[in-house]
Amino acid sequence: MFFRLLMESFRRQRRRKMLAGIAILLGTTAVTAMLALATTIGDRIHKELAVYGANIVVTPKAANLDVKIGGVDIRPTIGNAYLHESDLKKLHTIFWANNITGISPQLPVQLDIKTPSGDDTTVSALGLWFHHALTNDPGSLVTGAPALHSWWKLTGAWPQEADSTAGGTDVVAGSSLASTLNLKTGDTLTANGRMLHVTGIVSTGDATDKQILLPLSAAQSIANLPDAVSRVEVSARTKPEDAFARKDPDTLSPQQHEIWYCRPYANSIAYQIREAVPGAQAEQVRRVEQSEGTVLQRISGLMWLVSLAALLAAGFAVSAAMATAVLERRTEIGLMRSLGASKGSIALLFYSETGLLAVLSGALGYLLGSGLAAWLGARIFSGDGSAAVLNPVLLPVIIALALIVAIAGSTPSIRAALAVNPSTILREDA
Repeated sequence: MFFRLLMESFRRQRRRKMLAGIAILLGTTAVTAMLALATTIGDRIHKELAVYGANIVVTPKAANLDVKIGGVDIRPTIGNAYLHESDLKKLHTIFWANNITGISPQLPVQLDIKTPSGDDTTVSALGLWFHHALTNDPGSLVTGAPALHSWWKLTGAWPQEADSTAGGTDVVAGSSLASTLNLKTGDTLTANGRMLHVTGIVSTGDATDKQILLPLSAAQSIANLPDAVSRVEVSARTKPEDAFARKDPDTLSPQQHEIWYCRPYANSIAYQIREAVPGAQAEQVRRVEQSEGTVLQRISGLMWLVSLAALLAAGFAVSAAMATAVLERRTEIGLMRSLGASKGSIALLFYSETGLLAVLSGALGYLLGSGLAAWLGARIFSGDGSAAVLNPVLLPVIIALALIVAIAGSTPSIRAALAVNPSTILREDA
């Protein structure tokens, strides 16, 4: 009898149930879209703001020493102020290795070059990775300067990683230097006893425009500094900085230190880099990191606000629809009460109707919201596809929210109807 009454209510009040279902559907669609985007918003914003460059910079600790004796600044000799390129593969062993999306070591050198016109000049050069695998393992991170500096505009091709002294070395000339020396793609220079083949001209918008970019191995060979790098830029996906992130890890208790260490703060990733790379000093680039955190916080706040507004609107719409539906069924409620039905059984009937409606509308809202999230992501964030963002974890969350909204919206109407004396209802309809 219970299930017959339940199905009969849907048949007799199709319009009312449809209005309440549409309200829940729209609310859960909006919430699903916001939550689906929120689960990937950090990675997407990191990708969008990667144009600002690395958010962690690694330098030799010896280069940062400030030692003064008798007012005279005494620092280690420049030959000791280098990191080892071979140590960089240790970055894939740190706790947050999978959050590292790009690595670009550098080694500046001076080149005595002879231009195509026969002039001799000295120019600055920068040894870099261009398309370099971090380790020899399959699936290893392939990275380099172009990956970290997506705003660089190249005409031509990047140099090949392999350095061949006999056959010459591929290089890229900065746009300002190329203009000054009248260089173009395909030219050949002579520098420090080797041939340099200009494979491209790059415009960077900074001091690099006045330099020659060449493979790191070639720069090490020219400077006679095998395995040496002077600076490493690291791009990593991080959690926005908060008060806990700014604490000194050495002052924390063991329990707090473990929590701080296992959170993807820029500071904790830099701390792990210092542990992995001998003689390294790693610091976050606050301009990039704080910009990313600020944007993420504001967008996340907006998403939660939209989700809350959608749920409130759905709750009010359900409340209005259920109030009308209960009012139309006052006689039915009074008759059931007079025949001995308890308030609990009548309430259970109405809540079952509302719950079934919420489950069906919530499941459909999950599917529509996932599609909406994919559509919004493809248009808001560059480079994203339009595949549906189906996150199975969200399905029970969305259905639970739909049930909460439906029950909260219908409770005032159900309580008000059950509070009326059944004899009063039947006399009014007599």
